[in-house]
Amino acid sequence: MRFEFATAARVIVGAGASNDAGAIARELGRHALVVTGRSPDRAAALIGALRSSGLDVTTFAVTGEPDIALVDRGRTIARDAGCDAVIAIGGGSALDAGKAIAALAANGGEVLDYLEVVGRGQPLTHPSLPCITIPTTAGTGSEVTRNAVLGSPAERVKVSLRHAFMLPRVAIVDPDLTLTLPAAQTAASGIDAITQLIEPYVSKRANPMTDALCVEGIRRAAAALPIVMRDPANREARTAMSLASLWSGIALANAGLGAVHGFAGPIGGRFPAPHGAICAALLPHVMAANVRALDARAPDSRARTRYDEIARLLTGRPAATAADAIAWAHTTVAAFSIPTLRAYGVTDGDVSALVAQAQRASSMKGNPIELRADELTEILTAAL
Repeated sequence: MRFEFATAARVIVGAGASNDAGAIARELGRHALVVTGRSPDRAAALIGALRSSGLDVTTFAVTGEPDIALVDRGRTIARDAGCDAVIAIGGGSALDAGKAIAALAANGGEVLDYLEVVGRGQPLTHPSLPCITIPTTAGTGSEVTRNAVLGSPAERVKVSLRHAFMLPRVAIVDPDLTLTLPAAQTAASGIDAITQLIEPYVSKRANPMTDALCVEGIRRAAAALPIVMRDPANREARTAMSLASLWSGIALANAGLGAVHGFAGPIGGRFPAPHGAICAALLPHVMAANVRALDARAPDSRARTRYDEIARLLTGRPAATAADAIAWAHTTVAAFSIPTLRAYGVTDGDVSALVAQAQRASSMKGNPIELRADELTEILTAAL
């Protein structure tokens, strides 16, 4: 057995942990680029803490999901301002943008020099600027991943900028920052976290360290997500979701993903659909297709057994089987009113092109079994 495991150099978890960001950042730099979501005002407390700690601050707002041009602008701003550290606070879009800007501000060339699939895929040659990530959602796990998902409008796809240098120097996970997350975002990001625990657990690259995180993460998230949907201010359940999201990021960074995320990049690049909602719409159908394919072509595989284990973790029932896991996913998506992909403009006429793109996606390499084009077509059609 041989595998690699890496994550952020320092991970801090706890209610109110973000209050220490100023003192932590002072150890890493003197002028921080603070990458925020749509409204920098929501990061006012962080910015105040940084300035009180003696840091100069330049802000950069990410108004949507990041693309090549946005990251290039952020890099230019960071360089022109003389920033020597990056602090990203927000959802996955802000965190991915921050990690990408930190990497590119320290490296020459164009963004496309380093992108997978649509770019030249060259490795970074210099370590990123020190980067601190502070998530305000519980779903992407981006605070501890070594990649940033960027849109490429020219190719109408989302692809990754990926390198070990992009692992954040510090990840601060403060569940209190998720208490005001709207219900729709709570649901979509929560199911995204569960997806990012299920896919690494059945991945071809699964390893004992990620397995431990996936098992505990699935168990906690399945119990906590319905609670935070009913009672958004429940700190115990919000903490469980923040931990599940954190662990999902560590798991996917070290064991890979699967067909849900293989589809998510192409769909997200072509349609204005939130990443978490795409994953939620696809999850039950990908699970069903994988179980059918494993039953037909690899019934004795480790992954097939693990789908039964996932069912027991999701439902809490000792006798549950893979069919129960699929039913749980269907029921949960419906209960939380997750839209179908058709709600975002995906039509039957788009299926063929999306399947072709998904087959080339890096995430598809981790799927527990290679799915044929007709199986991928069936998944996408069912998710419309």
